[in-house]
Amino acid sequence: MKKIYFKKFFVLILLSLLFIFSGFSCKFTSRKLKERIKPVTLYWWGVTERPNDVSQIISSFHEHYKHINVVYRQIKPEEYRNLLIEGWAQDKGPDIFSIQNTDVGEYQKFILPMPDKMTIGRQVLVGKIKKEPKIILETKKGLTLKDLKTNYVDVVADDVYRDNKIFGIPLALDTLVLYFNRDMLNQAGIVEPPRTWQEFITDVERLTLRDAQGNFIQTGTSLGTANNIKNSADILALLMLQNGTQVIDDSGRPAFNQPSKQDASYFPGEEALRFYTDFADSSKEIYSWNKNMPDALDAFIQGKVAFYFGYSYDLQKIKSLAPKLNFDIAPVPQIGGSLKGVNFAHYWVETVAKKTRYPNEAWAFLLFASQAQNTKTFLERAKRPTAHRALIKWQLEDFDLGSFAKEVLTAKSWYRGKDWPAAEKAIKDMIDDVVEGKRTVKEAINYYVQIVSQTY
Repeated sequence: MKKIYFKKFFVLILLSLLFIFSGFSCKFTSRKLKERIKPVTLYWWGVTERPNDVSQIISSFHEHYKHINVVYRQIKPEEYRNLLIEGWAQDKGPDIFSIQNTDVGEYQKFILPMPDKMTIGRQVLVGKIKKEPKIILETKKGLTLKDLKTNYVDVVADDVYRDNKIFGIPLALDTLVLYFNRDMLNQAGIVEPPRTWQEFITDVERLTLRDAQGNFIQTGTSLGTANNIKNSADILALLMLQNGTQVIDDSGRPAFNQPSKQDASYFPGEEALRFYTDFADSSKEIYSWNKNMPDALDAFIQGKVAFYFGYSYDLQKIKSLAPKLNFDIAPVPQIGGSLKGVNFAHYWVETVAKKTRYPNEAWAFLLFASQAQNTKTFLERAKRPTAHRALIKWQLEDFDLGSFAKEVLTAKSWYRGKDWPAAEKAIKDMIDDVVEGKRTVKEAINYYVQIVSQTY
């Protein structure tokens, strides 16, 4: 009898303990879940995009995750680098920040690569009759290299995938295009913009007018120099790539001074540099620009130059400063007879700072923002070309951005070093040395390939 009583008493104690600790466990679990939806503010810094451009993406994300607020700050380009470094040094930097594709190597040590997965809390309403709030945990998978290549045009993976990790994702992808003054072409009897460089040369000669003293009345294009052409380094890189230059060798080092693999007597990089600088050589028939000319974009806005090579962000500036300018956009010329089109990409990617306190939330936001359906609203507002394969056909119909959409699939980049500003300066110095006669084309390219190599 005593044994039976003792067993019953023991069972009652066990049940009581289970009840107590299960209650404690539920409270503990509930407390942990509530920690997941504590208010979070993510700070996002960028350069080219205006707050209104990204406001829809931010508000849509906030609708899903009401405890997360994203605050975007647009910073002047000339202040951006210093503010980033100073901000992180003082633990006041952004959680999310924008960098150019050429800057991934430089900022790699400050970046938290995309994780394989991220867990984020979310409060939802459940119940058929009476809706009750419930906290759930969502696990999101990070992108793989295959995802990157499937969803985006090829150049993206080349730029952001390093050391088997993804260091950023773009919301847009900019390429060099040809802006042209319709009135100038009409006056010269040129029916359509040039599709090949030979057509381009012919048009430039017809469009360039000089007075009796040799001063330019109007010019066909802004090519040939370095410092008054903002995109000179990119334009030269485009010419090199189109001409078959192996800008980077198999070991990943700059090699734009090397001969063609098909013909050891032909140096495609040299020919591209010579072609570019000929536009600033007064002894050449295509002479149409010099170092005394104004800034290339300003000259185009003022109606003084027929062809300008620029990016999508130039579009709004041209429209705002010259609302009556009759201009249009075309893809950049290609080498005649070439079976492969080559275009040039220079764009911004969004990434997460290593110092962020909210890595899951920050990367979850970028994954959300970069989904095609969410990016589409951003592209419409910002007037940016798409990096998403799924949106190319849609954007081909856009009056302003159709030419960009035609180029993104064949767009390439080349810089994989750690100091793009130094590399860009070296390329511009190389151009200047040739134009000013300080070095021959061969001497300049052999010298400056070593300078660029030092930035790797």
